[in-house]
Amino acid sequence: MRRQRSVEQQQVADLLRTARESLGLPLAFLSRLDGRTQHLEVMDSPLPMVYKDGNTQDQGTSLCQAILDKKLPAVIPDLRRYPEAMDLPAAKFPRHIRSYVSVPVTLSDGTLYGTFCAAGFTADRNLGKRDRNLMEVLARAAALVIEPKVHEQARRDEIEARLLPVIREGGPVVVLQPIVDLKSGRRVGAEALSRFPKEWGKAPDVVFAEAHSVGLGHLLELLALERAAEHLDRVGGYVSMNASPSTLLTPECAELLGRLPGRRILLELSEHDQVDDYEALGVALASLREHGMQLAIDDVGAGFSSLRHIVLTSPDVIKLDRSIVDGVARESVLTTLVRSLVDFAHSCGARVVAEGIETEADARTLLALEVDSGQGWHFGRPGPAEALEPVAEEGPGLLPAVPALPEPRAAADDAAVSRSPDR
Repeated sequence: MRRQRSVEQQQVADLLRTARESLGLPLAFLSRLDGRTQHLEVMDSPLPMVYKDGNTQDQGTSLCQAILDKKLPAVIPDLRRYPEAMDLPAAKFPRHIRSYVSVPVTLSDGTLYGTFCAAGFTADRNLGKRDRNLMEVLARAAALVIEPKVHEQARRDEIEARLLPVIREGGPVVVLQPIVDLKSGRRVGAEALSRFPKEWGKAPDVVFAEAHSVGLGHLLELLALERAAEHLDRVGGYVSMNASPSTLLTPECAELLGRLPGRRILLELSEHDQVDDYEALGVALASLREHGMQLAIDDVGAGFSSLRHIVLTSPDVIKLDRSIVDGVARESVLTTLVRSLVDFAHSCGARVVAEGIETEADARTLLALEVDSGQGWHFGRPGPAEALEPVAEEGPGLLPAVPALPEPRAAADDAAVSRSPDR
């Protein structure tokens, strides 16, 4: 039974059919060469064939490799005229190939992908230069069809090669950045932030997005949450952790969060993550809130989706994105925007945390705008749990007392491993 072909494979099959019918040969195929094996990726023939999509053979003993090595010509009307060809498996099994045309398939960067071939089981003395020219034109068309998928597979392979060792080692390194009450200047919590190897040159949010694009996102997020949870016994106050809505809906995430001390956790949902099913998300959040967790919407002000998150999830905390925090003391537009968001949040009964605070001037302005808490390099860079100051035992802010958060209204605040760039 033939495997279901992709759109790209069917387009290649149509090109092969054109080649086969134009040359008057019973078999045409596209092969991929990996240096050791020739993969017969797409076959076209009107005959019942032993050769099928997905068949492989030794690249070193293939007719295509001999042609690429210039041991044989690209057009072979009769293999019996070439002893080198008759010694190869294709001339002997499973059907005796006697005529052959093979041209390389080269990608736009010059990389050899494989070969575009047509074959017959009898000699065909009419094969010649014209046929080779046609095959080269069709091979270039095939390259255009397959190249996007080739690049996508290379991208996936590169991402997996980077991520799998991190996953095998238990997930990313997780550091903590202090969150302080702006009125008192005392620490009330900390955000757990994922860190990946510096040589990758990629921000955490990019790494998590890449992981999701290759099917490893949920696993990487869960490992990051596990690493964040390890800090709960080592620090006072709450720990803010970040989870994407899609990961939050998995049974594995529900199980993990269900065994953690809910009143110590603020769960952050990024505004960059789309929500396909708010009803299902609401059910998941309700269960976590019953467990004592609170909900924060992250990156507010960086785009539009956070507003929908806010309306449909009723968060306990709104976190202002650094893009509208940095420079708020000198930019009147930012001041106006932050004031509007603070008024909106407080009218909804939510607290406000500003991210990315780097100067005393911005901190004072945010306090004057009635932002409740803040984090950023001005208060401390991300680091180990041991570097954090103790939390205030009593006082204003997100925590009326240590270690509990205020009673949750409807969602989980301060939680999951942050995947956004931070300072």
